[in-house]
Amino acid sequence: MKHRKAKKSSHQSNPKVLARQDRQALAACFADQGQVLLPLLELVQDAQASIDELMSEAARTFVEQLLVLSAQEVAGQKHPGKHEGPVRWHGTQPGRITLAERRLAVQRPRLRNARSEVKIPAYERLRAETRLGNRIRDILVTGVSTRHYAKVLPEMAGSIGIKKSSVSHRFIKASQKALENLMQRRLEDLDLLAIYLDGIVVDRHHILAAVGVDSEGQKHLLGLAQGASENAQVAKDLLQDLIQRGLNRKVATLFIIDGSKALRSAIEEVFGEKAPVQRCRTHKVRNVLDRIPDKTVKAQTKAVMHAAYQLSEKDGMARMKQQAQWLNTDYPDAAASLLEGLEETFTVNRLQLTPSLMRCLCTTNVIENPNGAVRRVTHRVSHYRDAAMALRWTATGFLEAEKSFRKIQGVKDLWELATALGRNDTRVDATQKAA
Repeated sequence: MKHRKAKKSSHQSNPKVLARQDRQALAACFADQGQVLLPLLELVQDAQASIDELMSEAARTFVEQLLVLSAQEVAGQKHPGKHEGPVRWHGTQPGRITLAERRLAVQRPRLRNARSEVKIPAYERLRAETRLGNRIRDILVTGVSTRHYAKVLPEMAGSIGIKKSSVSHRFIKASQKALENLMQRRLEDLDLLAIYLDGIVVDRHHILAAVGVDSEGQKHLLGLAQGASENAQVAKDLLQDLIQRGLNRKVATLFIIDGSKALRSAIEEVFGEKAPVQRCRTHKVRNVLDRIPDKTVKAQTKAVMHAAYQLSEKDGMARMKQQAQWLNTDYPDAAASLLEGLEETFTVNRLQLTPSLMRCLCTTNVIENPNGAVRRVTHRVSHYRDAAMALRWTATGFLEAEKSFRKIQGVKDLWELATALGRNDTRVDATQKAA
């Protein structure tokens, strides 16, 4: 996503209306995944809407979460059906607070004791002090870094009657729950034709991710594991977990990997040596070119490799071997890298897929794009306490990216992949939109 600076609207201009799906995304982010507040700041910076409209939606859901926390400070956790303690939860009601220069409508909890209504400290402070509303606006608009965010949010909570630790604990608990839900997703009902496996490094912590594509071209985040793609045991554990959650190992599935030998070994051990594997061509080209210092030779080799991938499996591999033979005199490491795993870089050619479908299935770009969202989220964190924290933040980024997943290119030709894999014909409507 390209970053755009929000422009101030003039008095004559009409603000754009915030899209419904953006409002829903905002509500879901705050309600279900508190710690996803930081990636939401990316949405604030990038959304094509007036800043006031966007802030109203963001601030409303944010403030409503703070009001719930404040109510918990007075009445304790909400337990449906139980009436314990002097102060009880009594549903919700409309309310208004001052946010910057406007009044903001919110849904606030109701509390009662035996005689009357009980006030919620945060609500009373936000109604009375405009500067607190301005502070919320500043937090949402400026996109503070995690280093400052960890300080700003507890201070905000403390100023309106909430224990400072409550905010942090609530966000951590919500993100941990989101990660657990991800790792418990059942896969029996997903007709997965392809699975992408690739790794991402988050503050020196390696995370292996799996994304699947079903017979209708939809992408699904399948799971995450702590550890590098170069670790065969980590990859094996992740694959076995997918099987335990319902992935059918008895039907052929195309695996697209970054070229790691450990990944290839894990796939063979779990799914058998006949499991079709496509090595990422982007990784292959990069690995070869990194071993060629001469710019002219590098450019020529790159052109030859890209051209060879457009040929049939037999002709393409012959052209690659010829190039490797030519490179071997001056750049033997580059020649060896080009030949290593060569056959598996032509798996999609061997399956005789259409060019549009081949382009999507010959690289790990499908999983690399969510990695970009993860990096945008995690770069705000200045210090990771442990690998579990890195995994939690990575899951937050992936789950946020998943909301924008679109169908793969060549979706109308996926029935050819199913046929090539020996699966039932899963032809889809050619008019369906592809990414």
